[in-house]
Amino acid sequence: MPQKIKFMDNPSNKKTVVMAIGLIVLLIVIIAGLVVWFSRMGKTKQTATVTNFEECVAAGNPVMESYPRQCRDGDNNFTENIGNELDKSDLIRLDTPRPNQVVKSPLTISGQARGVWFFEASFPVFLVDWDGRIIAQGIATAEEDWMTENFVPFTAILEFTPDENVYSNRGALILRKDNPSGLPEHDDALEIPVLIEK
Repeated sequence: MPQKIKFMDNPSNKKTVVMAIGLIVLLIVIIAGLVVWFSRMGKTKQTATVTNFEECVAAGNPVMESYPRQCRDGDNNFTENIGNELDKSDLIRLDTPRPNQVVKSPLTISGQARGVWFFEASFPVFLVDWDGRIIAQGIATAEEDWMTENFVPFTAILEFTPDENVYSNRGALILRKDNPSGLPEHDDALEIPVLIEK
């Protein structure tokens, strides 16, 4: 009766099988390492580029329709800058322009302020650039009797020439409470961010 030769009895076959298994294990380890590395790189890249609300929106992340709006990027939540509008809403309310709106000359400003915000039916208004330099100033005037503690409508118009070489088109609109006393404890202001059209 002929003798059967088993595959694994041959020493060279054993060596081949062991090497094949070793190569398969090595390939699995390399692929797993690459998957982990690429997933970490993706997270690092995304976290490094999104640092504020505008970048979060530009990255295509979801925006919550709250006021102010909020944008979520992974575990990070970014809130839109609307200045101190909510803090001052019981004293002064701005209809136009709205926070983060693009403004151009002539800029029409309208809203309502309590009578205590005015003096002689007016208060000062400023438009500043990203560096805080005044690029326009004017006076908001009451449209009705200002001698009241109720809200009184106001309007103002600012004319300005934007700087074409400015670093950023970001700026702010500042509506100051008129303070004829000059005492700092009577100072107050509404400040909202705007984008100045070049």
